[in-house]
Amino acid sequence: MRTIFVDFRKAFDLVNHNILFQKLQKYGIPDFLLLWLGSYLSNRQQRVRANQTISSWKQLKGGMPQGSWLGPLSFLVLVDDLTTGCLTHKYVDDSTLSELLQSNFPHSSMTNYLQNLIDWTAVNDMQLNTSKTKEMILGCLAQTNLPLLTTSTGTIERVTSFKLLGVYIDSSLSWTTHINNITKKATRR
Repeated sequence: MRTIFVDFRKAFDLVNHNILFQKLQKYGIPDFLLLWLGSYLSNRQQRVRANQTISSWKQLKGGMPQGSWLGPLSFLVLVDDLTTGCLTHKYVDDSTLSELLQSNFPHSSMTNYLQNLIDWTAVNDMQLNTSKTKEMILGCLAQTNLPLLTTSTGTIERVTSFKLLGVYIDSSLSWTTHINNITKKATRR
């Protein structure tokens, strides 16, 4: 199996409100609720405090407020129509693309699926963070020599383990990496 662990650059900070509202309208959300959400998202300000120093207020031009239920829910609405042509799993801002490869003929279409993802990000005013997006070849095909995936912003790193939703996934499909990390964490405590 060939899998890409997708990272969207500043996922919650770059949510385009207009695109979000268009998608909510397609779901049949009543106008009065869209107006209420628009009021909640508009004219928002933030400032930063570091020790005793406080910055001036800055107007936010987009994104979702941190720490609210509406942030992750809105992001789910935004990515709901993400289709790439392969198996795609979405959990808030964590998305994975996966394709099954034949062990006797490991032909991959992942380059096409990755391009479909990049096209979707352009339409939805999102950005792929190539430096944090990782690829993994799982199972017996981990030793094959498939070409690395590249984008206009760089090459996607191929890894042998990755932490997804708190679980360490290992290219050999072993629990060793996960158990070792949990044991280290427990030992520190």
